[in-house]
Amino acid sequence: MNYLDALILGIVEGVTEFLPISSTGHLMLTSQLLNLPSTDFLKSFEISIQLGAILAVVVLYAKRVLVDIKIIKRVLMAFLPTAVLGLLLYKVVKNFLLNSTLTVLWALFIGGILLIIFEKLHHEDEQALDDLSRIPYGKAFLIGVFQSLAMIPGVSRAAATILGGLILGLKRKTIVEFSFLLAIPTMSAATALDLYKSAHAISLHEMGILIFGAGVSFVVAMLSIKFLLHFIQNHNFVSFGIYRILVAVIFGIFMI
Repeated sequence: MNYLDALILGIVEGVTEFLPISSTGHLMLTSQLLNLPSTDFLKSFEISIQLGAILAVVVLYAKRVLVDIKIIKRVLMAFLPTAVLGLLLYKVVKNFLLNSTLTVLWALFIGGILLIIFEKLHHEDEQALDDLSRIPYGKAFLIGVFQSLAMIPGVSRAAATILGGLILGLKRKTIVEFSFLLAIPTMSAATALDLYKSAHAISLHEMGILIFGAGVSFVVAMLSIKFLLHFIQNHNFVSFGIYRILVAVIFGIFMI
């Protein structure tokens, strides 16, 4: 992998991390398009590059909500299911699922269909919860259970948490912002765990490439977050569902 590859993957990560289309799935597919060998470093890069996206959330939300202890406690409650399952299934995810393009394509395809069906059937209640600090702890935990599905590459952490929150009675803007905040402990823990287990095998040159890619993803993620917050004011996620299906079909035809 070189710096041009890191630039491209950083842009892909920044664009896709907070949209319901699976950043991990897109990184895996893009890596194949770039003919990058499926090395341990590439897998670590695809996990650790999320650091940039994390910093984007911190910068955008630090003054408004990250100092609110009520919100922080609810985010940590939602993080618990993924924390436990992530530790238990780390080897399965990295050694098997992150090697399976077929898993990504099926997850994108099925997820796209479910996203479209959900949006056609879902009608937001006027009384839906719109305050991050008032989310019941039980619902926060269940949102975390939904998020844990995204350990399957192609599912999309954003899609799983947002749809879970909508099902549980949160307003769209509220669960989208909660999904942003939940990314902080989730992706920080995933990155820390992987670097702890893999740092000894990463050279200084590779570390430079990783930091560069994370920097690119930070800049692009800032724009992506602002886009999504604007988009949801007047649109649902049907277009993302269609996009997921098209990507799965196109890549399925030419890459499988």
